[in-house]
This record gives sequence, C-alpha cells and structure tokens, in this order.
Amino acid sequence: MGAAPSLPAHTTMQHQASPGAQANARVLRRAMTDGELRLWSRLRGEQLGVKFRRQHPLGRYVAYFACLAPRLAVELDGSQHADQAADDAVRDAFFQSHGFVVLRFAADAPFTHLDGVLQAILTQLQALHAPTPALPQRGREPLTRGV
Repeated sequence: MGAAPSLPAHTTMQHQASPGAQANARVLRRAMTDGELRLWSRLRGEQLGVKFRRQHPLGRYVAYFACLAPRLAVELDGSQHADQAADDAVRDAFFQSHGFVVLRFAADAPFTHLDGVLQAILTQLQALHAPTPALPQRGREPLTRGV
C-alpha cells in the first residue's frame, strides 16, 4: 500500500489535544479570572453568531477562547505575559499553523474596553466569514433575444 496523502496541518489536528492540555483546560475552566468570566459572559451562547469554547485545549496548549468555525483564538494577557513574549509567539505560531487567527487583549480589557474587544472580535469574525465573490462563469452569460 502507498503512503497516506499528506494533509494540511489544520485539517489533521481535528480537536487533538495532549492529555496534559486536557487536564489543564479543566483546571483553568474552574479557575477563570474575573476578566475571563466577563468576556465569556458575552461570547457564550453564540451571542456573536458563532460558537466559542472556553479554555479549549489545542495540541499542548489551551486557548482562552476558541471558535472552531471560523478558526479564531482569543487570548487575554495578564502582566506576566510581558515576560513571556517569546513563549506567546511560539504559541501563536502553533495556533496559526493549524489555521487559527489569534487576537490578544490585555487582561483588564473586558473591564475597561469590553465594547471595543467585542467589536474587534466581531470584525475579525466577519473578515473570516467574508465570502469569496462569485465571478460569472465563462459561457454562462444569460442569453438575450433580439430587442
């Protein structure tokens, strides 16, 4: 038999998560910060027209909030992230390699700029949902009869 066809990374991942990430996600769901809870209260229940998951394991990482269709990860960065910029870049690259767009906000943004955060998320969702314009197919133009 031949080798299985190679698929893009974002199609082969399909909800695969390491056992450590799954366990960590469960712990994080029970210990959400006030900012995470505030943002989650506005993302849950498809309030923006898509389903978000909270503390969703992806590979060996856990996304704060993940929308699987379209692929969008929303992260809240506390003060410790200033010292973790390199780690965040690796994490973002992982998400991006699996087809996710990553939006990052300061941890206090759900309190200081909630409407702006939601608008940025909604704008990105709309960009990801933007349909490709349909171009007329050659030879399919409507026939017109003499006038």
